[in-house]
Amino acid sequence: MSREDSGAAVARKPARKPVVPRRVLRDGVYDAILEKLLDGSTPPGSSLGIDSLARELEVSPTPVREALVQLEHTGLVSRVALKGYRVAPPLSPEQLAELFDMRGILEIAAVERAVSQAEDLVPELRAAHAQHVLCAHRVRKLRGTGGRPTDFADLREYFAADWEFHLTIMRAAGNRFLNRAADQLSAHVHRLRQTADHGAMDIDQAVDEHAAILAAFESGDPERPVAAMRAHLGAVARRVSADG
Repeated sequence: MSREDSGAAVARKPARKPVVPRRVLRDGVYDAILEKLLDGSTPPGSSLGIDSLARELEVSPTPVREALVQLEHTGLVSRVALKGYRVAPPLSPEQLAELFDMRGILEIAAVERAVSQAEDLVPELRAAHAQHVLCAHRVRKLRGTGGRPTDFADLREYFAADWEFHLTIMRAAGNRFLNRAADQLSAHVHRLRQTADHGAMDIDQAVDEHAAILAAFESGDPERPVAAMRAHLGAVARRVSADG
């Protein structure tokens, strides 16, 4: 083969497709399945067929399979031999206790480290709290107009804003491994929404407790944020236990 022919062969070689679009597709499928797990449309124990999900989402089975493997690591789904994937059962009382124990370990450590960054953190925390308040207002408005927001779509922004307040503090701790642990924890925190009674949500309490955490950071007292976060997590745990 001449040098010219060799160059032409190289030129004809198809360009390698970028991996980004596939990653974006996989993440989109993951988010779509996650919402199905959290909105009540697929109750605990439900079967999750790869082919049926692929048809519903109008994608190939590959990103669905990848998303289910990723969700299995979060504990939201489980794989049964010869039966495929199923939605995991609700958290048991023991698992709930362990979850809140882990939240306490992780989030109190984050608060202790974030205190030294309060000057930069407070403006971001004010913005996160304002978004939480706005989303809470929208949910109250739905209730006030005769609506009972049982549709997860109505509550998705509220749940996201609630958790973003906590993530803002954890990011301020400046520890990448703590942030990775928070990412893994988030799926389990949202898992509580699988069986939550949307009509008995703790919106008012959560908003007030977040306001107390914000005020504690604004005070400049390094002990107050820790106490405020510990009080909030304890109150949430009690409310969840009472609902169960």
